[in-house]
Order: sequence, then C-alpha cells, then structure tokens
Amino acid sequence: MMVLIAYDVSVVSSGGQKRLRHISKTCLDYGIRVQNSVFECEITPDQWVMLKESLLNIYDENEDSLRFYRLGAKWQSKVEHHGAKPAPDILGSPLIL
Repeated sequence: MMVLIAYDVSVVSSGGQKRLRHISKTCLDYGIRVQNSVFECEITPDQWVMLKESLLNIYDENEDSLRFYRLGAKWQSKVEHHGAKPAPDILGSPLIL
C-alpha cells in the first residue's frame, strides 16, 4: 500500500534539529523523499504499523505535526505530478540498500 507522510518539525525548540533528522532518516528507511518534508512509502501493512509507531515515538506532539495519507494499493490513479522536479518511479526505480 502507498502511504504519503508529511511532517513539520519545530527547529526552534530544544532538540528540534535532532527530531527533524531522526524523522527524515526513519522515513528514508521505508520510502523516498518527494519534497523536503514529504515521503512516499510503498509498504506492507506490517511495515506501516512499525513506521507509524516509530514516527509517533520521535515527534513532539506539543511542537511538531505528522500527517499520514493512506492511498492504498491502487494509488497510481490518485497521484498527479506537475512541475520542475521529475516524479520518481517508486516501483520501477532500483533501490540501493
């Protein structure tokens, strides 16, 4: 299933830069960055549970925000891209681990 994750982390508060890096690294373990604070993750339901739990343990609920959009298995027909940055082919591009 496809999950779109967007986040906003306050970097003016104590630990904000560290939380920002940690959230970004966690998202990179499961998907690809499509904008500065937006990731597309093609994951299994089990991975979704682990990813969501990890992110909710990292962010500060009083300072930061996380948004999750579960687009499901037929997500390709729900996503359009326009603009300068090329849209990555999340299923066709080889992943280097």
